[in-house]
Order: sequence, then structure tokens, then C-alpha cells
Amino acid sequence: MKVSKSFEVFAKEAPEVQSAWMETVHKLDAASKLDKKTEELAYIAVMAATSLESGLPFHVKMAKTNGATRDEIISAILVGLPAVGNTVISALPVALEAYDEV
Repeated sequence: MKVSKSFEVFAKEAPEVQSAWMETVHKLDAASKLDKKTEELAYIAVMAATSLESGLPFHVKMAKTNGATRDEIISAILVGLPAVGNTVISALPVALEAYDEV
């Protein structure tokens, strides 16, 4: 799966840091007690709540690969609405475009 342009530049320009970062990511992933679909949906919710839209396409596709439905993607994004307000709705078009790609 394709990563964001920002992550591509990170990997190219700071490969040692990116490698250390990914090692940490993999360790955190291994320690998680959530199944992969739930973990991706939770991550999508956090990304939407913090306006980190550049990584949404990658994680939406990961969630879809692990069985998430389009409606679950929408719900994951909107779960933060009461806490952070309509900030999360800007993630909807980005996420749904990625989900709907063939």
C-alpha cells in the first residue's frame, strides 16, 4: 500500500530515524490486545480527531483489508464528534475516497 508523500520523504531523508520509528510502531502493534480491524478503526478515529489526514488513506485501506465496512470507517471518524467537534468531518472525504478506490 502507498504511504503519504510526507512519510515517503521521511523515509528517504531520515532513513535511520524512520527505521527506529517503524521498529517502535511494530513493537506497539505486537503489544496491542485489539484485533487488526479494531486497531485500525481506533487509529482512524485518533487521526481524524487530531487532523492527521495525510495518513488516512493508508490506514483506511488497512482497515478495509482487515474487514472494515464503509459505514464502520464513517463511524470511526465521527466517534470523536462530541469530544472535538466538527474537526473530524474534514476527514470524511479523504477517508471515503481511499475506501472507494478499486
